[in-house]
Amino acid sequence: MKYIESSLGKLKLDSCVTVASGTFGLDYLKLRDADGKLLLPQESLGAYVSKTITYELKAGNPSPRLYETECGLLNSIGLQNPGLKGFLQTDLPILKDALRIPLIVSFSGSSIDEFCEMITAMEPYQEIAGYEVNVSCPNVEKEGIAFGADPDVIHKLVASLAALTDKELIVKLSPSVTDIAQMALAAQEAGASSIALINTLWGMAIDWRTGKAMLSKKVGGYSGRGVKPVALALVYKVAQVVDIPILAMGGIHTWQDALEFIYAGASAVAVGTANFNDPGAPAKIAKGLQEHCKTNNIHIKDLIANLR
Repeated sequence: MKYIESSLGKLKLDSCVTVASGTFGLDYLKLRDADGKLLLPQESLGAYVSKTITYELKAGNPSPRLYETECGLLNSIGLQNPGLKGFLQTDLPILKDALRIPLIVSFSGSSIDEFCEMITAMEPYQEIAGYEVNVSCPNVEKEGIAFGADPDVIHKLVASLAALTDKELIVKLSPSVTDIAQMALAAQEAGASSIALINTLWGMAIDWRTGKAMLSKKVGGYSGRGVKPVALALVYKVAQVVDIPILAMGGIHTWQDALEFIYAGASAVAVGTANFNDPGAPAKIAKGLQEHCKTNNIHIKDLIANLR
């Protein structure tokens, strides 16, 4: 995979392809095709990103909480997870035994103090190579406004976390803001070592026959092919103002999709919704990128932000 080696700040990646938080269970790594070959050899991935964890256990939202639209997926999972204690005691040992690639833990809190308490609890575990800070959740200290909607809050949060770790610190931004470049700059200035974008867009589906919403919570996160043009534009916009690497996601289903995000300024890409249709998608994307670069005798690093 030497043609598609890359890095995210402090983290070296043997492949520029990884998986988006919450879209890829460990069991996917065990799946095999009809010939008995693994659908996704670990060497195809540069890192593994965990499902977002919160301080307390979350049961998630009631069903229905997934709905497939004409060109994407709506979800209202509600950050179902075992909580920080459950993750460290149960999930982390399993991940440690199963993974031969860097582990990035995605986490979110309801206050800056809670974020700091969580990262402090995770710091002693050497199997954790880095963190993805999900700032899309409501901030109880700011009347429920998402952390990622306020550059001053992003700066304060990231500065607090950066002081507590020397590991890779990725800040995952929401697209539902007025100026995402401003949010990215605030994260960079506060000490983030890379940026991840985009998180899901707001979306909704209604049954025309009954007038009822397709999700129990009515509105959910929209991902998949339909968000790709939005994601590309926001990655390009952020790449114009930050100096730190970008982990891009949003509608990536093929290696050609991934290459477009590299041209827009991403150093690595994460495959999300495509995993639900094809658990082998990340491996196919990595293989396609590798073959393209080898055929043209180029390295993925040479193409980053090389938009023509």
